[in-house]
Amino acid sequence: MSVRMNLMQWTLVVLPFLAVAQPKQLISSARSGDSARSSRTIRNNAEKDSQTLESVSDATATDATGGAANTLPLFGERPKTAAQIDEEVHFLNDCDRNFTSRSEASDFFAARGWDYVADGQLDTAAHRFNLSWLLNNHNADAYWGLGVVCYQKNQLPDAIRMLKKGLDEADSNAVLMTDLATLEIKHYQEKPNGDVLKDAESHLQRAVSISPSNAVPYQKLSLISFLKADYSKAWDYFHQARSLDLSVLDLGYLNDLLAKHPDPKGVFK
Repeated sequence: MSVRMNLMQWTLVVLPFLAVAQPKQLISSARSGDSARSSRTIRNNAEKDSQTLESVSDATATDATGGAANTLPLFGERPKTAAQIDEEVHFLNDCDRNFTSRSEASDFFAARGWDYVADGQLDTAAHRFNLSWLLNNHNADAYWGLGVVCYQKNQLPDAIRMLKKGLDEADSNAVLMTDLATLEIKHYQEKPNGDVLKDAESHLQRAVSISPSNAVPYQKLSLISFLKADYSKAWDYFHQARSLDLSVLDLGYLNDLLAKHPDPKGVFK
């Protein structure tokens, strides 16, 4: 999990969420290591075999822009054709032969998804995360990855929905909570809704309780207080973040905060 800690270090006030290279930092430190059963050769064969699913398309299984169902979150959550089902059975059987478990295979395809996100191949990444979900629908990484892909495709509501599904499977993951809250903050900035901001604040408060030494949630809580025009509390959270990790502080946001209210501690002028 520690390798994910840099994901949300940039506030949404002035910087875009997720630079092209950033998602590679999301690859879980818990991803399976190679073993005698899951050697590089076997894994490469499984990855090659997954290409067969990419060729399965159906004229009725597309979205408004013509995207294949394989690249939609959770395969579009639509009924599948007989051909798709046959290909999936073949794929699952192949994974059963080449991995010690479907959970291990799911972790592998999720990791491949992050690699493709880092390379900017979002459709291929979405397909890999879908395969990860197909293998294990309790794998939070599959939903998390699909959420990142949706965000980069400017599909914010779907991104939030996927991260919420991921949090349902990993309800003590403070980094995932912070990611979800960040998307909700952005959604609030685009379409103000008090309930959305309240939900984001709740996620961040829980993230702080789980991981009190992580500065990022404090930075986000400062932003929420700023959006609520509670500048005194915004400064309190900002200084809490500062005391933990200077690298998470956003100077653009700091200037905005200074413009609204001077630093009560006089540290920033």
